Amino acid sequence: MVVGGAVVDCLSKCGSSFVARSSSSSICGIGLRLNLNSNLTRTIRPRRAVVGLCVASLITNSDSFEVGRLIGSYGFMNVTSYSGLQSGMGMDYAVSEDIRNFKVQDIGEGSVKIRLYEGRVAQGPLRGTRVIFKVYPGQQVGGIEADMMAANELNAHASLQSNPKDVCPHIQALLGGFETKTGEQWLAFRDIGKYSAADYAKITSENMSKMIGGGEQRLWNPFELDLTIKRRRYFVVRLLHGTMRGLSYMHDNDRLHQSLGPASVVLNTVVEKDAPYLIPRLRDLAFSVDIRYSQLEDRPNILSEGLWRRASVAGASNPLERRAFGIADDIYEAGLLFAYLAFVPFCEAGVMDSISLRRLLENTFQLDLQAAREYCSADDRLLEAVKFLDLGDGAGWELLQAMLNRDYRGRPIAEAVVNHRFLSGTFL
Repeated sequence: MVVGGAVVDCLSKCGSSFVARSSSSSICGIGLRLNLNSNLTRTIRPRRAVVGLCVASLITNSDSFEVGRLIGSYGFMNVTSYSGLQSGMGMDYAVSEDIRNFKVQDIGEGSVKIRLYEGRVAQGPLRGTRVIFKVYPGQQVGGIEADMMAANELNAHASLQSNPKDVCPHIQALLGGFETKTGEQWLAFRDIGKYSAADYAKITSENMSKMIGGGEQRLWNPFELDLTIKRRRYFVVRLLHGTMRGLSYMHDNDRLHQSLGPASVVLNTVVEKDAPYLIPRLRDLAFSVDIRYSQLEDRPNILSEGLWRRASVAGASNPLERRAFGIADDIYEAGLLFAYLAFVPFCEAGVMDSISLRRLLENTFQLDLQAAREYCSADDRLLEAVKFLDLGDGAGWELLQAMLNRDYRGRPIAEAVVNHRFLSGTFL
């Protein structure tokens, strides 16, 4: 998803190229205010405590930053439509009516393209701190949606960082940001690693291809192969545990993620022997949703209307049900992330990817994980993934089935996932 390309060889003063607008339209103030066009200004009002923190602690002067090379760019995937499950391919068992009524999402690529740059803080007490700049295009390029996404991400981080004594280590830290003369929104995050869970899965699957060729094990020390698999299992469990702790913190603080996937989890290491020091952190909060009850009664904005449309289809009508649905919707996506990390790192490159896995679980097996297990057990290429989920007398399959429950009311909350026996690591 990410494609890199250097544009400058050394760090250059941000102030020479990027100048923040006047204080009346700065990225952080009494309200989080972003210009959408010459006649319209959108103001997102955070909680009072958050406003004070935002003004006091976020760096909002462009001269306080230095910008380095372009790291890469990426886009966002949008839910474009909703359709019923299709019949399984070559499946000979009956499909109940409640399964047929289950809705799946058709995904399309969004219009907003994000750029990422290296950088550092040039002034103040955090001078020298490395940062990653996330750059949202101006309205002329990205439209109103880009401005709304930038404002929403800023607001989400300000809310989650509102208590300095209760900062979650599993959520990427926002240090500040600014707006350029061209309308671009630059958000500066502490640089704790450039690899994502998707990068980790790609690296490990490629390593599996090197270890296993043509379906037959190469000349490898069996002890080393066994140790590699054990380390991989421990690393993936640590990755999932930390990710779910971050999601639990968000839900406890009235925030949904709504964009959870392999690329939205950043890692401080991808070296499996360093798993004890692994700290996964959630990022990409542009589609985060405020689920305080006072907000659930308001008219949804562009970024959350898809969520509440799905909630309505599922029968969630009042604020209490809508909040429960939103949390369960995050858990479902976390379940798909769990499945991705349970399969891709344990398979050779090209055997499995996120889209194929989702189709396999949703369309072919219609979220029947027992049937999926039987199918995967018959494919030698997927055996290591099956063995991983089989640990603890099938504890992995048990947790995955709960998170992918067709009825949102039956899915566990994030804290329950964190405390599940599979993520405790006792089987490792």
